[in-house]
Amino acid sequence: MNLQKILKMQAELDNRIIREKGLEGQDLLPNTYVALITELGEFANEGRWFKHWSDQQEPKQPEYNWKPNEDGSNLEWHPEYGYKSYPLLEEYVDCLHFFLSIAIKKGWKEELHIPEEAIEDFKEAGFDGGLSGVFVEMQWSLLNSRMLKDEESKKQHFHIAWRLFLAIGIVGFGFTLEQIEEAYMNKNAVNHKRQQEGY
Repeated sequence: MNLQKILKMQAELDNRIIREKGLEGQDLLPNTYVALITELGEFANEGRWFKHWSDQQEPKQPEYNWKPNEDGSNLEWHPEYGYKSYPLLEEYVDCLHFFLSIAIKKGWKEELHIPEEAIEDFKEAGFDGGLSGVFVEMQWSLLNSRMLKDEESKKQHFHIAWRLFLAIGIVGFGFTLEQIEEAYMNKNAVNHKRQQEGY
């Protein structure tokens, strides 16, 4: 995933929204945190892992773009064919948009990176407290990145939340960085189209 590329794309989208909605000079950070928290809830709802009261604790499976194989006898799917829909991944990248917006607004984007070693640690050790434990810890760190007084502590908590968010997607649900980037690009294009159409 080319993080610098998608940060640039997110900044362009954010600037367009500010310009076209006449929001110059307004502090939009509280709204962005509420939007991220809301989207994280929608992601969890789609993921269903925490619904111990339900027989359905797995997310909906993606709908693939099937294409005929070379001899035309069967339909097949390869990652490069993409998806008709993948609701869980779509909710995940909605969260990604707001994580990026916060990093941009706070000036924390320079330190943003893909923590490959931390992700490998999660793959080996698993999630302490299960997926729900990691999700709650991510939320707690995210809220601390907003509510603490010390700016350095806020930044540290944001980066903890970011690492946990990536681990949830990559380790918890098996998303690849390529899938995340492609889904981000698709949703970013949808968001630009929505602005154009007066969303």
